[in-house]
Formats: sequence, C-alpha cells, structure tokens
Amino acid sequence: MIKFVGSFDTVKSLPKTQFAEFAFVGRSNVGKSSLINAIVGEKVARTSNTPGRTQSLNLFNVDDRIMIVDLPGYGYARVSRDDAIRWVERLEEYLITRRQLKRLFILIDSRIGPRDSDLDLMEFCDTNAISYQIVYTKKDKRTREENQLKIEHIHHGAMIPEILETSAEKKTGIESLRKIIGIK
Repeated sequence: MIKFVGSFDTVKSLPKTQFAEFAFVGRSNVGKSSLINAIVGEKVARTSNTPGRTQSLNLFNVDDRIMIVDLPGYGYARVSRDDAIRWVERLEEYLITRRQLKRLFILIDSRIGPRDSDLDLMEFCDTNAISYQIVYTKKDKRTREENQLKIEHIHHGAMIPEILETSAEKKTGIESLRKIIGIK
C-alpha cells in the first residue's frame, strides 16, 4: 500500500524515518512523475505537461518500509534564477545529509541524452560518494537511434554500472526498478 506522506519545502522539514529512501530526479519534463506512478502502480505523483511543476520534496511511503522521494526537476523549468539556485542548493543538501537515501535515480530523456546539468549532478554525486543509477526514460518515444553522449561507469565512481531503459507508458523496465527498490 502506498501513502502520500507530504510535500516539504526544506530538507529540515522532512520527517525523520528509518525507512530506506529511493529518490528520483531529472531535468524538468523528463517523465519523473509518470515513472514513479508506473513503479508504484498507482497515480500518486502529479503529472503535467508544464515543466517545473514539482517544486517540493514529495515523499511516498510504500508498505511502511520504503520511501519514494520525488525531487524537483532541474534545467528547463521557467522559474527565476534565484528559485533555480535555491532548488539546486536544496537538492545538494538533501543528497549530502539524508542518510537513509539508498539510491538516487537520475532520469535522462532517451530522446535527448545527458545534458550539462545531468553531468554536473553526476559529478556532484561522484565527488560526494552518493550512489546513483542512470535511468533513460521515454524509450518508446525514441524514433531513431539518437547520437547520444555515451555514459561510461569507468568515469563515474559513484554510479551503479547498469543503465536502465524505461517507458512508463509501455511499462518497459518497470519491473527492474521495482526489484531494485524492493516493491513486490
């Protein structure tokens, strides 16, 4: 059973739990909320066609043993520069201080490939020994093989070597994510 715990504007306001956390982050409009909904099998995360809708740290409790964290997107959202800077600072604070974080899933649109903002986040995680895994989204919408920058684990010390490809719509890769997180 999944329960919405709440939306939190600061890291300090997050509830103190012992549950393992699995966080999802990516550029605005990468399909993060749709992927979370596909993983948990319910429409719990709000989806939108407008980039930058997720502006808080949203927590979902799964079976009173796991927390899914929907982090605000970065990159494209039409927000002020000050807001964008605050979002990045809050993301960094969450990643560095949240001890129950077991894995960060960095979502990348498979039609576009990694952007500088994705690579910056990966470098931040590598520097701070924050375990992360790359998840390509929207695999079903890719019409041809894109000329994408290849991400190689050898250059990223904190990265889980397996890169996942997913489609929330077609349910591709969803079972692999559920298994990693521990959702039956």
